[in-house]
Amino acid sequence: MKVATWNLNSIRARQERLLSWLSLQTPDVVCLQETKVTDEQFPFEAMNEQGYHAAVHGQKTYNGVAILSREPIDDVRVGLSDSIDDPQARCISAQIQGIRFISVYVPNGHIVESDKYNYKRDWLERLFPYLERTRQPDTPLLISGDFNIAPDVEDVAEPDVWRDSVLFNPDMTKVMMRLSDWGLEDVVRKHNSGPELYSWWDYRQLAFPRNKGLRIDHIFATSELASLSISASVDRDERKGAKPSDHAPVVAEFNWP
Repeated sequence: MKVATWNLNSIRARQERLLSWLSLQTPDVVCLQETKVTDEQFPFEAMNEQGYHAAVHGQKTYNGVAILSREPIDDVRVGLSDSIDDPQARCISAQIQGIRFISVYVPNGHIVESDKYNYKRDWLERLFPYLERTRQPDTPLLISGDFNIAPDVEDVAEPDVWRDSVLFNPDMTKVMMRLSDWGLEDVVRKHNSGPELYSWWDYRQLAFPRNKGLRIDHIFATSELASLSISASVDRDERKGAKPSDHAPVVAEFNWP
């Protein structure tokens, strides 16, 4: 099974690029973020013609998450399933081939200690009870998406520039450690060690040609499922060319089922 996560930064702007990539790479499941369209505006027909079912949690202009699958999608749930009234479309989950898939778009945070950063911290605090409610003892779980967090110094090209920013600071590192303590494994790091492996590059200052990026897009899996992973990588080619997203797809393969 080939699984991918990709922040498209607008499916309207990147639809043809997405369809071309799906045709070339033929992933089984794709978790998308920042689709930036309502459910009604999502290109279901184009995805179906490409051979994919789609589960969508959209929002006009901002945010938006989705899951594409070659196999049927069951038990779709949107949001963090708690009592908080949150209009932002940042989480969707579904059951596919015996695995619970979750696509998340974690808030960026803007500036540390701003209202947006406090929202990010609160959203992440809500994530852990959500995982507890979502996980079934006999069901493997995979959560992927744009976490807007670089876990470690090796995940940042210029640590001194980004240190104590909303993407790379001790509070956010602790969050990623909690994911590990909860029982999730960083599948990309299982197969890749060392620096210079990034998934996001600023559009400005030639960040991509200079490889001045951050690894903020992740695939995490429960231990049983992670043990079945055979490879993981970042598809840098999709950050090239005309009008790319500022994120590249992250891809992992599993011996499943």
